[in-house]
Order: sequence, then structure tokens, then C-alpha cells
Amino acid sequence: MSVENVNVPGHRTRVDAAKYEAMRRALLRVVPRIKPGITQSEMFRAVVPHLPHALFPGGATASWWAKTVQLDLEAKGVLQREATRPLRWYRPTV
Repeated sequence: MSVENVNVPGHRTRVDAAKYEAMRRALLRVVPRIKPGITQSEMFRAVVPHLPHALFPGGATASWWAKTVQLDLEAKGVLQREATRPLRWYRPTV
């Protein structure tokens, strides 16, 4: 499967579809629908319990996958970045 990066418009990268989907589900479970949202470090910690051990044994590579999927979901408008310090993400209501 191919992912986008909100910071590099037009650039796509191929990634493992099973890991992407597992992380997407985990992110959508932990990222709140309301502001102020969740910080990156909170997000990285929060997704680990929601990941299948077979794909992410002991949370291995979870941070990399969380960032990759977060950037893709942000590029697609599923997640939105709050301009705070530290940065925070939330799921905008449609």
C-alpha cells in the first residue's frame, strides 16, 4: 500500500499493508475527537496496547509506524494538527 506525508505533498511511499492497517486502527482508538488532542509522545505510548503482538512484538517499531500512519491520516484529513507546543493531534468532526 502507498502512504502520503502531509509535510511533503505529492510524495508517496510503499509500506506493509497489514502493519499500516493495525496502526491505523490503534491510532483511531487513541486519538480524541476533541481539542486539545494528544501529543506525539502520548500517542506513541497509547497505541502499543492496541497493536497485535504478531506484527509489533513488544511494541517493536511502533513509534515509526505511528508517525508514518499519523502523517498519512493527516494528509487525508482524518487527523488534524493543533498548532500548540507541544503539537497535538485530534480527529476533526465531519
